[in-house]
Amino acid sequence: MRIKKKNKNKGSEYMAEDKELKKAEEKEAAAVEKENTELPEVEENVSEEKNEEDPKDAKISELEAKVKELEETISKMKEDELRRMADTENYKKRLRTEKENAVKYANESLISDLLEPLDNFSRAIESASLSQDFEAMKNGVIMVNDQMLQRLKTNWGLEMINSSVGTPFDPNFMEAYGVQEKEGITEEEVSMECNKGWLLHGKVLRTAKVFVAKPKK
Repeated sequence: MRIKKKNKNKGSEYMAEDKELKKAEEKEAAAVEKENTELPEVEENVSEEKNEEDPKDAKISELEAKVKELEETISKMKEDELRRMADTENYKKRLRTEKENAVKYANESLISDLLEPLDNFSRAIESASLSQDFEAMKNGVIMVNDQMLQRLKTNWGLEMINSSVGTPFDPNFMEAYGVQEKEGITEEEVSMECNKGWLLHGKVLRTAKVFVAKPKK
């Protein structure tokens, strides 16, 4: 009889535990069902929040677009500046080349003008050598000299300063190598011409070098 009593008590304990277990399961199932019921609302709210644009994100996007635009503008300005610098450098090189050529060939026309008189000089010398005629050589040299002077005067504005003996001394166009007194004159004059003077378009290119005679006291 005692054994049966114990078994009976034990069965009651099992039944109580079983009831408690069922209650826990039902409670857990209710919680899961509630969670499943509320979950779509949460997801819907999250979806709605995502659909609403954040003003900060919009501002950031706008600033990023402006930065990109400025970077493109700066890049284009750099390219334009490099191109401009290259063009300027090429222009300077071209100017230097033109200047060098201008200096190098500045006397090209002058030399061309002198070629014919030089040819005539050569002919005069050759002719005098063959004929042994000093007078002919002299006349040929005089002819070539006159031709050259005329060409230089007409085409280049070169003119000889008159500083022959007896010409009044003019310090603007003449340079005195020495001075000596002379009777019978009333003003200073050229007593001897050492080097001829030249004018280029009316400007003194080289003064005449002369000796001067002055009135004797």
